[in-house]
Amino acid sequence: MKRFDYVRPATVAEAVAAAAEPGAAYLAGGTNLLDLMKSGAAAPGRLVDVSRLPGLDRIEELPDGGLRIGALVRNADLAHDSDFARRFPAIAEALLSGASAQLRNAATVGGNLLQRTRCAWFADPASACNRRAPGSGCDARGGDSRQQAVLGWNEACVATHPSDFCVPLAALDAVVEIEGRAGRRAVAFEDFHRLPGQTPERETTLAQGELVVALRLPAGAEAFSANARYLKVRERTSFAFAVVSAAAALRLEGGRIAEARLALGGVAAKPWRCPEAEALLAGRPPGPEAFRQAAEAALAEARAPGDNAFKIELARRTAARALTLALAGTPARVPALPASPFAPVPGALVHA
Repeated sequence: MKRFDYVRPATVAEAVAAAAEPGAAYLAGGTNLLDLMKSGAAAPGRLVDVSRLPGLDRIEELPDGGLRIGALVRNADLAHDSDFARRFPAIAEALLSGASAQLRNAATVGGNLLQRTRCAWFADPASACNRRAPGSGCDARGGDSRQQAVLGWNEACVATHPSDFCVPLAALDAVVEIEGRAGRRAVAFEDFHRLPGQTPERETTLAQGELVVALRLPAGAEAFSANARYLKVRERTSFAFAVVSAAAALRLEGGRIAEARLALGGVAAKPWRCPEAEALLAGRPPGPEAFRQAAEAALAEARAPGDNAFKIELARRTAARALTLALAGTPARVPALPASPFAPVPGALVHA
């Protein structure tokens, strides 16, 4: 492992100043970064430990009825907050489907946004990877494509974003609060993560030294609480990243869909919001045909970079199934297998 400096600032301003120099990285829970440092895929020259910064571990009500979640709130604490889970059930379900209980106890919500891809070629310093070493190429092209993107990819990068938490955040119009040397700014969640384009090494809109300090959920997101689900298809039921996932939320009025939200995970370099599908559903009676058409619209631009065309059909079916589960209603309690296709149907509720 490369030698590095370690600093632990006392304030957000000190942290931003300490991380301003090239090669610096923030350390919070460390559940992703430390693994990458051990393998050599990441080699920061300075670690800025923000895990004890005051004021960033709070969940706060906003005057407009929204919610502000500090970047250092632990994944487990947020998922198990009963008021939060009642108001934003798809987000709680997504959190509980990720990683393992031990990792959820350590990981932070801010760090979750900044997870690096689990692409095997990114994690291997001996492989060419434009994300890790700009201009070196992409050895993933022509390799095992099971986990590769089917939306938004190009020849420079076919990696996917690994987060579960981020998928319902994209669907529910979350906002990211960022602190930098120029002050604080807010970025719509849809704009926070970037597609590869010509600069695949730039995965988010963050500039060097900028720090995620909080997430905000708008008051309107709570309107979907009665009909919101997260569904995750993975290789095994626990401690596995999604092959494909979907967050679906419906607001029903008079037997019709007044408003719909749909986002996909595991299909692109960022959580993939599906506005075409949402527009197609608005004003229609809910049901299998409407959900099938919405799923088709969501994947209309999908294309396979390798032998993973199965993933396009899998994503269609996952989207339609998530919408069907959302229509059935949010369970009063989280299933024992959160977000799993094998979880009991609503009504067979297992634990709080």
